[in-house]
Amino acid sequence: MRRAASLAAAGLIVLLHGVFVATPAQAATQQVMMAGYAFSPAALTVHVGDTVTWTQHDQAPHDATTTSAPVSFRSPQLSQGQSWSYTFRTPGTYAYYCSVHPDMRASVTVLPAATTAPQPKPTQAPAAPNPAKHKPASAVPAPSGSPAQAATSAVAAPATEAGPSPAAPPAVAQQAAAATGPTLDPMLLVAGLVTGVAILCLLLLSSRRTS
Repeated sequence: MRRAASLAAAGLIVLLHGVFVATPAQAATQQVMMAGYAFSPAALTVHVGDTVTWTQHDQAPHDATTTSAPVSFRSPQLSQGQSWSYTFRTPGTYAYYCSVHPDMRASVTVLPAATTAPQPKPTQAPAAPNPAKHKPASAVPAPSGSPAQAATSAVAAPATEAGPSPAAPPAVAQQAAAATGPTLDPMLLVAGLVTGVAILCLLLLSSRRTS
């Protein structure tokens, strides 16, 4: 029973991963019917890489031949029940008709394939300077009563009268704040919370059945 609960929890995790992780778009296949001596739909919009399939339902033969298009195409004459497919590689408007029945006219509009903009790379802020490396030598205490201590006191006296040392520049505080790590993605937190609740429910269900 515990093994079944574990397998169910693993399946739920895979399902949640598929929901929250986006999958790339794939090429689609569109259908055009040749029925009643007309193309249906008469106006179709696809993307570069998509395939259009014409299927013939009339007793009389039909074909699909371009009249104005970036790249021309012409299908063979199709009998009832036959199909023909064409994959569009160039964007533009493809106007076509049936050469056997010129009143049958339609068009296909091909849009460019969707592209994903590259994500900018994060820049790493420079590390804040260590104040300990810049500690003046005068801060090291000298032995009490020695001549060096008297000389150090004489040198340090003007600095004391001049007032306290200036505070650290705000740029150091900004650099320290920029070095803070990135925050967690809220979608990942939601996915983890849902997964934890589902696993807890499965474990409670399995313990009740065992008891």
